[in-house]
Formats: sequence, C-alpha cells, structure tokens
Amino acid sequence: MTERVIAITGGHGVLGRAVLEAALGAGLTVAVIDHAQGHAAPDGVLELGGIDLTDADQAQAAFAAVIGRFGRLDALLNIAGGFVWQTVDDAAPAWSRMQALNLATAVNASRAALPYLKTSPEGRIVNIGSAAALKPGAGMGPYGAAKLGVHALTQALAEELKKTSVTVNAVLPSIIDTPANRQDMPDADPAAWVAPADLAAVILFLASPESRAVTGALVPVTGRV
Repeated sequence: MTERVIAITGGHGVLGRAVLEAALGAGLTVAVIDHAQGHAAPDGVLELGGIDLTDADQAQAAFAAVIGRFGRLDALLNIAGGFVWQTVDDAAPAWSRMQALNLATAVNASRAALPYLKTSPEGRIVNIGSAAALKPGAGMGPYGAAKLGVHALTQALAEELKKTSVTVNAVLPSIIDTPANRQDMPDADPAAWVAPADLAAVILFLASPESRAVTGALVPVTGRV
C-alpha cells in the first residue's frame, strides 16, 4: 500500500470513475464513497456504498471507516453532486435539492475528513465547482447557486486552514464530455468539451504534494468551449 491515501466521493459517476482510474494508475490508495451500492471495487480499493453525504452522521461514519481500513487520509476529492436544468418559475423548485447534492455533500465530507487531513504532512481537499456558475444562463439558477456555494466554501476553508498542512482548491469545468451531455446536446461538438481524463489529471495535481503552493484557487478547466 502506498503511503498516500485519497477518498473520492461520488466515485461511480463518469468523472469519479476517471479520477479513480487515474489515481490507481498513479499508485495511490483509494477509498470510494458513494450513494450508489452494488459496485465491485478494484483490488485494494475500499468501497463504501449506500452513503448519504447530505447526512453529517453518515459522512462521519464513512471517514471513520476509511481510517479504520488505511490508518490515514491525505486527500479528499469532493466529486459527489448533481445537475438539473430548471427555470425559476418551475412548479417543483430544485434549489434545495441542488444545494444538498452539491454543497451539503462537500461541507459534510470536508468536516468529517478534516481531523484526519490535518495529521497528513500534505493534506488536500479538491472540490468541483463550475465555470457556468460564474455567469449562470437561463435554467442554470439552482445549479449555479449551489456551485457558487462550493466556490465560497473552497475559498473560506482555504483561509481557515492556512496555518495547517491542508490546502483547499476547486476546479471549475465547463461542459464535461459525458454520455448524458452528448445525448442532451446532439448538435454540439464534444471535441470542444472537457474530457473526464483531462479533468482528472488537474484534480490529481491539486491533490498531490506538488500543489502545496496553491490554496483557495478556483481553477478554470474549460476546454475549448
């Protein structure tokens, strides 16, 4: 087992899987924390399914399990989240749901992981923001507001942790090249979008010891959009 242990929330989504594959390729030890269940874990990976990270107690229990298995935690990658396109006058507003899936999950996971990350010589938190949140278009209100909350969490927590070993940064992707996005936007050119593997590479750099001089950064990863 490598000395460096990372936890990936939302590890069964398209981006989460890309990060998992890249992390294993880099020789990292990985725990995957996800609401989904029934996924087979690659050799050496701790699979924690059925975890609702909108519940602070479940988040605490999940990270206690990571420590119980590996004895340490060096980086938290907050990839868990969700997306909905919805105008403000929709009859079933999704604002609270977007806040729960995107912001509350990151807050709860970060709070649960922090005691362990602070004991690492090079602790890291990497969040997933959104370039679209900087100037939300029509239908992007609920999602954009939640991701702006993630941006604020990133910058505030980075300031709070400046006297520790832990850095906190976020990537701000534009459109990620996923099967769902290709289906929803059949006339777009996915070659201009962000490949999950390319975004994973940026995330893993921010999770590495080499990124120690960077904290509180909101890093655009926007392809050619």
